[in-house]
Amino acid sequence: MESIIPATTGRRLRSLDTFRGLSLVVMVFVNYGGGRYWFFRHESWNGLTVADLVFPWFVFIMGTSVGLSLSGSLRRGVKRTHLLWRICSRSLQLFLIGVIIINPNYCNGPLSWDSFRIPGVLQRLGFTYLVVAVLDLVMARDRLNNILSNETWYSVHDVCLYWPAWVFVIALEVIWLCLTFLLPVPGCPTGYLGPGGIGDFGQYQNCTGGAAGYIDRWLLRHNHIYQTPSSRVVYQTMMPFDPEGVLGTINSILMAFLGLQAGKILLHYRDQHRQIITRFLIWGFILGIISAVLTKCSRNDGFIPVNKNLWSLSYVTTLSCFAFVALVFFYYSVDVKKWWSGAPFFYPGMNSILVYVGHEVFKEYFPFRWKMANSQSHAEHLAQNLVATSIWVIVAYLLYRKKIFWKI
Repeated sequence: MESIIPATTGRRLRSLDTFRGLSLVVMVFVNYGGGRYWFFRHESWNGLTVADLVFPWFVFIMGTSVGLSLSGSLRRGVKRTHLLWRICSRSLQLFLIGVIIINPNYCNGPLSWDSFRIPGVLQRLGFTYLVVAVLDLVMARDRLNNILSNETWYSVHDVCLYWPAWVFVIALEVIWLCLTFLLPVPGCPTGYLGPGGIGDFGQYQNCTGGAAGYIDRWLLRHNHIYQTPSSRVVYQTMMPFDPEGVLGTINSILMAFLGLQAGKILLHYRDQHRQIITRFLIWGFILGIISAVLTKCSRNDGFIPVNKNLWSLSYVTTLSCFAFVALVFFYYSVDVKKWWSGAPFFYPGMNSILVYVGHEVFKEYFPFRWKMANSQSHAEHLAQNLVATSIWVIVAYLLYRKKIFWKI
């Protein structure tokens, strides 16, 4: 997205670009195949693998970037109406680019509108960015007034100053809970969160995703959502289901908003490294406790299991917990102690949209893919996928050296 320059310090936080770059590199590696290892594949339904970590972290860091970049723009005197136009423009561009790259027909003839997929990764990023950025634009202050440390609410002023935004996001989450657990779905039990197919002893074959799947199939129609969900292999589901569907986008907004909170901490406690790290750890602890309660520390037996396909509430709180803890590591080692420059992840983090779009468009072309002597070999798949991913890191490095950045 936009340069991450806290107006309060005038310097770029390399740790955020490094964290974003790490998420992006792993995402590219996973999308290329991850060496065909199971832990680099998305979980079939409940649970987590390495592949399930990276997209939410990307969303989280996007939220952090929003808080820092908008604050810097307002301090430079940029009008809010201009910022609103720029936010809407970026969101629309992300959505359109996403629609284009997930509907490739370069070798298959003209595009078929009958099977045109609408949801996708960049589409979700675009809509999430729109909501969180507009929300922050409404609430952000042109100047950050210093709050004395002896004020009774000093320890939570980074939350209290933006309480209407919190009310809005909590209201969205209430809507998600009500739709998920109270919406009647024809032929399915109310509040069903299972995969359908042969799951649950085959009792609910056409209920994949419960309310989330039903809303997508009703609103977007069967042919315009993802046709081969990860649940199909294990659970033999016959219904299409989109992991970037409408209902899950609410929790994507929550994820970005929690990232925005990390940005507020960096702004309000600028250069107070101990305060920043302490607050990151406190947020991580609180979100971890919420996840433990929601899941009952189990994979399938909790109130709301961790589920990437549904972007369940516990999935967001768990991944946000991990993100806050990971941010402590990156912030301390890269920006505070400067033990690490962030290389090589820093470079793709600076050109994230270009790398993501590029790897999607050219993934079937040499040198990113070639015919293998033994397609069943993990070693050959791993070598191919590592080479392909490394090429994009090198491309990002060369573009960085040339000061070429594709920003929407």
